[in-house]
Amino acid sequence: MKVRTRIAPSPTGDPHIGTLYQSIFDYAFSKQNNGDFILRIEDTDRERLKEGSEINIIQSLKWAGIKPDEDPIIGGEFGPYRQSERLEIYHKYIQELIDNKYAYYCFCSKERLDELRQNQIKQKIQAKYDKFCLNLKKDEIDKNLKEGIPHVVRLNVKPGEDIIFEDLIRGEIKFKSDIVDDQVLLKSDGYPTYHAAVVIDDYLMKITHIIRGEEWISSTPKHILLYKAFGWDIPYFAHLSLLRNRDKSKVAKRNNNTSINWYKEKGFLPEALINYLILLGWSHPDGKEIFPLSEFISKFSFDRVNKGGPIFDIDKLRWINGLYIRSKSINEIKKYVKPFLNYEIDNQKLEEIIKLVQDRLKVFSEINEYINFFIEKPNIDMKMITENYPINEVKVILKHTIDTLIKNGITHESETLLREYANKNNYNIGNFFMIIRIAITGKTATPPLIETMQILGIDEVKERICNIIDK
Repeated sequence: MKVRTRIAPSPTGDPHIGTLYQSIFDYAFSKQNNGDFILRIEDTDRERLKEGSEINIIQSLKWAGIKPDEDPIIGGEFGPYRQSERLEIYHKYIQELIDNKYAYYCFCSKERLDELRQNQIKQKIQAKYDKFCLNLKKDEIDKNLKEGIPHVVRLNVKPGEDIIFEDLIRGEIKFKSDIVDDQVLLKSDGYPTYHAAVVIDDYLMKITHIIRGEEWISSTPKHILLYKAFGWDIPYFAHLSLLRNRDKSKVAKRNNNTSINWYKEKGFLPEALINYLILLGWSHPDGKEIFPLSEFISKFSFDRVNKGGPIFDIDKLRWINGLYIRSKSINEIKKYVKPFLNYEIDNQKLEEIIKLVQDRLKVFSEINEYINFFIEKPNIDMKMITENYPINEVKVILKHTIDTLIKNGITHESETLLREYANKNNYNIGNFFMIIRIAITGKTATPPLIETMQILGIDEVKERICNIIDK
């Protein structure tokens, strides 16, 4: 058996971080077993479609390094890979279910269904369809179809059956068919529901392992009943835990930072994002936190998949991204930061600055925070610079700093001399150098001070300090 996995997102908006999270596991398992990873677009919910969403999904996965073997653009032996192009296929198989009494036409109006639901709620019983249309006579069905009465097709779920499957992550899961609704398979607009389309597609595309989010566990019995109705082999199922916010709520589109594009636009490295998402759902057998996708593929096993709800921590991701940035060459970082720069800056100066800030950068979009005072004279908050010492003492410190730098140059020897001066005059070392730092950069936290001044040059440093003395 050739392993085939798939990801099947709906093109209803920006590509979700949860889609990438699931894709990593589908992709890794297929590649570990020399199999295929398929991207299928589930676009049967026509009301929620967003123009450009499909190509956005494809490009986002490509950016992240998760490359399908088959998709709507690449094509493949088992296409089409858009559900909207497979309507004839669905109608054929759903009609087969009707002919074999595993499905039936339902002509109930919205008003009747609403009334049924309200009555069930009042009676505190499970809200599900009451099979009212199951036993309609053939001539009545034909008459309704001929007259064009709106209708759907429902799955005929038989009561009293046990539905059991072995989840590769969670072990045996059992449902009673009594709690499974007669799910709609074909909507009144002629489009299949998710439940019908996903089973038909997965079978025809020879998907062997369905790795998806835990929210689909409750739908699995419906899918298994469909596989059995068709007489098809049932694939393996594995349900990943959903990503959670710190308050344990589901990471959803209404919250921030759920779009893959957001991470790209903020300057996260795709390999760092992939690494972090893997850590959320799986633990490395050697306890490692930093490792490439290729290592995950070689080491992956379902028994190390996290069964709890992993908490998505943006600060942890930033930390990991910073580690990856530190592993890059200056030329690589220069290429990554250029799209984020708000300033025109020559390559040599940019390289010098990157050498200083590489250990501090967490995401590339922060680069301007470290570059702005190299390009523009800072707007100094005088309250900050006189916070620890009277204004006259601040002037003395700054004048002595200029004299030392002019006499000895911007060197670590000058730094040593300034440190000796501070100690001799009983100045707190941190407060002493903070005055100089703020005068030159306008910030309380910067790259190393001497190296920063060396990039600015003695003339610029002198001018900035003199401006503060004048103020």
